[in-house]
Amino acid sequence: MSEIKLHEIKICKSCGLRFPLSPTEKRLEKCPRCGAALESAEIPYESFSVPVKSQPGSHPDFVTVLDNIRSTYNVGSIFRTSDGTGINKIYLCGITPTPDNPKVGKTALGSEKYVPWEHSWSVLETVQNLRGSGYEIISLEGGTGSKNIFEALPKIKKNSKPIALIVGNEVSGIDPEVIKISSLSIYIPMEGIKESLNVATAFGIASYLLRYQGF
Repeated sequence: MSEIKLHEIKICKSCGLRFPLSPTEKRLEKCPRCGAALESAEIPYESFSVPVKSQPGSHPDFVTVLDNIRSTYNVGSIFRTSDGTGINKIYLCGITPTPDNPKVGKTALGSEKYVPWEHSWSVLETVQNLRGSGYEIISLEGGTGSKNIFEALPKIKKNSKPIALIVGNEVSGIDPEVIKISSLSIYIPMEGIKESLNVATAFGIASYLLRYQGF
């Protein structure tokens, strides 16, 4: 059995502030809030693990295509989310950084070693190949003709095809030629002043809804 990594929980004896320290963080002896003495307790990481995991094969085959995502941190976050949702493969297209870039690992936290990936310079060619293999091409993009993701879920479920979710560049979005050959374009409804979410956040919402809520 592998050694359990521990978080150390610090508790202030005076004001009661409670906060965690990882094994690699600097030791603290005084409370950052009031300066009083601290006491500690250790809690294993296993205390925070998910008690029940989804069974492999209980959902349709699901891949994602990243169209010229610029940020290594967004790519790393998408890898981590993909590991959680059980996505089968990530296609990194154009200038999208790959796990060969050490900055991707800053947010992927090791998931990049377990989620299969492939780089391609042409997003259009990649999507055409997936479409030819029977994937339903779904673009995560706003604009005319795009459907609210919550309203689109029943139709996606009814089709019952393997899914390829396309996510576009943080500024310019998805290649228009890819949108043209998509089965469906979906958007996440917004109520605030901004018109869109961070690409990694949007991917997280869409991938979980498509993976679990729709099936």
